[in-house]
Amino acid sequence: MSDYLEAWDRRLRSAGFRITPQRQLVLEAVTHLQHATPEEILAEVQGTAAGVNLSTVYRTLEVLEQVGLVTHAHIGHGAPTYHVVDEIPHIHLVCSRCRAVESIEGTNFEKFANGLEKLNGFVVNISHVALHGLCKKCADDSQNVKEYVI
Repeated sequence: MSDYLEAWDRRLRSAGFRITPQRQLVLEAVTHLQHATPEEILAEVQGTAAGVNLSTVYRTLEVLEQVGLVTHAHIGHGAPTYHVVDEIPHIHLVCSRCRAVESIEGTNFEKFANGLEKLNGFVVNISHVALHGLCKKCADDSQNVKEYVI
C-alpha cells in the first residue's frame, strides 16, 4: 500500500471507518482525476471494478468528506466536483469555453475574503470558490475576449 493510502487508512480508522476496496478505488480516482464529478469518478472506478455503482461512489464520497479527505466545490451547474483536501487552500479557475479547471493558491484571494468578513461579517470557505472565465488557451484563441468579458 502506498504512503498516501496508508495515511488515508489511518485517517479513516481513527474516525471509526476502514478502507474497503471501493473506498480505495474512489480515493485513487479522485486523486488521479484531481477535480471530478461523481459520474466521472464512477467511470474511472469502473475501469477497474465494473460492479461499483453510482450510489456506492456517492456514499463513499460522503464518508471521505466527513473525515476530511476530500471536499467538493460547485464548479458548474449540476453535480459537485470533488477533489482531495489540500494543505494549502485553493480556488478554482473554470474555463467557460473548454471546461478546464485549474487550481491556484488561495493566498491572493484571502485579502478579498478578509475584506468581506470585515465589511459584512461573511466568512468565505475558499475551497468552495470557483471563478469562471476563459483559460489562457481559450483567451488566446478568442479574437473578441473583450466581448466575452462585457
